[in-house]
Amino acid sequence: MDGGNPNLPVDWGRYRAVLFDLDGVLTATAKIHAICWKRMFDSFLKRWAAERKMSFEPFDSVRDYHEYVDGRLRYDGVRSFLASRGIELPDGSPDDSPERETVCGLGNRKDAMVGEILASERVDVFEGSIRLVRWLRQQGLATAVVSASKNCPAVLRAAGIEDLFDQRIDGHVASDLGLPGKPAPDTYLKAAELLSVPPAEAVVVEDAISGIEAGRNGGFGLVIGVDRQGDAERLAAAGADIVVRDLVELLPESLSQQEA
Repeated sequence: MDGGNPNLPVDWGRYRAVLFDLDGVLTATAKIHAICWKRMFDSFLKRWAAERKMSFEPFDSVRDYHEYVDGRLRYDGVRSFLASRGIELPDGSPDDSPERETVCGLGNRKDAMVGEILASERVDVFEGSIRLVRWLRQQGLATAVVSASKNCPAVLRAAGIEDLFDQRIDGHVASDLGLPGKPAPDTYLKAAELLSVPPAEAVVVEDAISGIEAGRNGGFGLVIGVDRQGDAERLAAAGADIVVRDLVELLPESLSQQEA
């Protein structure tokens, strides 16, 4: 098996499964989520500030996105960001309408925005990531996608890659099973369990700090950070064993240099 090649950046022969985050790792949808978080929060914050005669401080789609919402379950992301601004809202219920100003209502408002974009735009993939997934499966490794997004099935279908994963743990599954979101390791641990692979023999691939922390907290054999935003140092500090700019770097050299 090529995975045992000592010249590879990763000795893939040591592992039986690879668990991938979705947004920012496999698909270029992180930017869609960042845009929708900003639109939703800015609209809310403007009203909140005006009603209290306070200055409006917009949501920062880089700093606030990565610090408080990236990689987290949707409602956890709402709570995390609002807490950073000292704002408390009632949780509400997951079936709250997007117009309700509850944690769930705001989360549902953001989700509706994402759905509108996904319905009208093509979902792009990171070709280097997809090449790695295909190669790993050829080597006999199991694969899973682990995402906080409830849009995960739609994104996988739109990108044409749903057949590349043996298991999927997404926002719907996490909610149904009562699994806490990242940085808790539970969603990744559930994926490994469904693949019948112990964490020590599985690899986690993430671009979010919370996801890296989840991989480290779960005792996985290897945690790989994908640096899409110039965050290599922060990813390493959070617990990534390896940080790459593109997952194509983890293929055998003869394959990584080929045209996608």
